[in-house]
Amino acid sequence: MSDSFVPDDDSDLKLRAAFGQFATGITVVTARSETGPIGITVNSFSSVSLDPPLALWSLAKDSFRANSFLAATSFAIHVLSSNQGHIARRFAQSAESFDGLAFDTNENGVPLLRDCLSRFECTLHESYAGGDHTIIVGRIERVSRAAGKPLLFYGGAYGEFRRLGE
Repeated sequence: MSDSFVPDDDSDLKLRAAFGQFATGITVVTARSETGPIGITVNSFSSVSLDPPLALWSLAKDSFRANSFLAATSFAIHVLSSNQGHIARRFAQSAESFDGLAFDTNENGVPLLRDCLSRFECTLHESYAGGDHTIIVGRIERVSRAAGKPLLFYGGAYGEFRRLGE
């Protein structure tokens, strides 16, 4: 290893860069709020359990969207395809990025983005304090899937997955 450090207040950027060396998929989490539909781009998503069906994502406590998402009892996690980088950028910048975007709503009023690789419609199962984030666990009520390639995030940039030999 070329650089080793103990994480502290002075090494936040180095720690972020180290985390950034792990390629992740990109999701957009949506919910209904008092002011209308909201969304946020998230790469901290993971499956938790098949029985019961659970998934988690993490929300920065200092996000201006935190209160709205923490008040939501239902939400949807959308796994974006490689051609949906524009959607990831939209919701990274603004919670109310639905203008001109085609979406549906489920019976709980949760906005459902179209043409994603997969979508997990969830009800809140539990939330936990996790440092400067809140870990939100949802019970998966409905799943939708489609064919395609995932949108990835690595080293601060979006990219696409290619199989060896392609």
